[in-house]
Amino acid sequence: MDWMKRFAGAVTIAAACILPATTVLADDYPSRPVRLLHGFAAGGAADTMSRIVAEGLARKLGQPVIVEAKPGAGGNIAADAIAKATPDGYTIGLVTGAHAISAAIYKSLSFQPVESFGMISTLAYYGLVVAVRDDHPAKSLADLIAMARQKPGGLSFGSVGFGSTHHLAGELLNARAGIELIHVPYRGDSQSTTALLGGDVPVVIGTPVLLAPQIQSGAVRGLAVTSSTRIPLLPNVPSAEEAGVKGYDVRTWAGLLVPKGTPPALIARLNAVTLEVLSDPNVRKQLETAVGGEVRGSSPEEMKALVAAEIAKWSDVVERARIPRI
Repeated sequence: MDWMKRFAGAVTIAAACILPATTVLADDYPSRPVRLLHGFAAGGAADTMSRIVAEGLARKLGQPVIVEAKPGAGGNIAADAIAKATPDGYTIGLVTGAHAISAAIYKSLSFQPVESFGMISTLAYYGLVVAVRDDHPAKSLADLIAMARQKPGGLSFGSVGFGSTHHLAGELLNARAGIELIHVPYRGDSQSTTALLGGDVPVVIGTPVLLAPQIQSGAVRGLAVTSSTRIPLLPNVPSAEEAGVKGYDVRTWAGLLVPKGTPPALIARLNAVTLEVLSDPNVRKQLETAVGGEVRGSSPEEMKALVAAEIAKWSDVVERARIPRI
């Protein structure tokens, strides 16, 4: 019995030591630069948001926050790197709606979109835009749909990558409008926009922040935004609903997460700091300008629920649209 008492005492002492250590870790964090990874090309919405948020976090944390892009596979390359990183708070990830789509479109992943991570907070929600070059014969989304119906499989659309929200927005448009636009994946918004301007692809579904200057200059024509209402960045571009595709509403989102196993005290610290950053009027204005959407933070639990709900939503879209899983 004595050995049991000694063992119980040792366990109690060890447990008592763990909690203060975690608190100290949170209090001392960070003592060196932090990496912020994202999975899309430089110059796109994810990259722009990452840099805005990284600057704000750096001010609050007192250490540099270095943005690192790992583009490819709809953000999965970066997500895999984040999931496998040491869970010490020195690797943070910015993910978009594509993170949840991956669970719907891939047969297997090297990580679990929910369980492999600790969620920090959402950042923003925003729609996308369907666009063509200025010399394209389609003057409206209705024109494009009519052309696509005349030549099934004869038109293609570019996106930021397979399995991205941009990709699934196009597939959902196919299903809702009864057309067959062929998907052409690129490695980010910049590449798909360059392809559109160069005539390599006739249609893109892109992020408003990158296409807005081209639309405003007249080089590109915005046919519709994918959200249910118009967006401030492109007030003259109708929603797909206005353009005749009833019930069509696609908005993506962005949020921060860390590898599974990151101490709860650090996640709480990062959540609090992130919400402070998002409450800054200058940061909010920069993010709203960057994505043409709504800035909205959350608790870790709320972000986890969002990701789970998005997985269910897009799994249903993939099944109904008969999109082959890879």
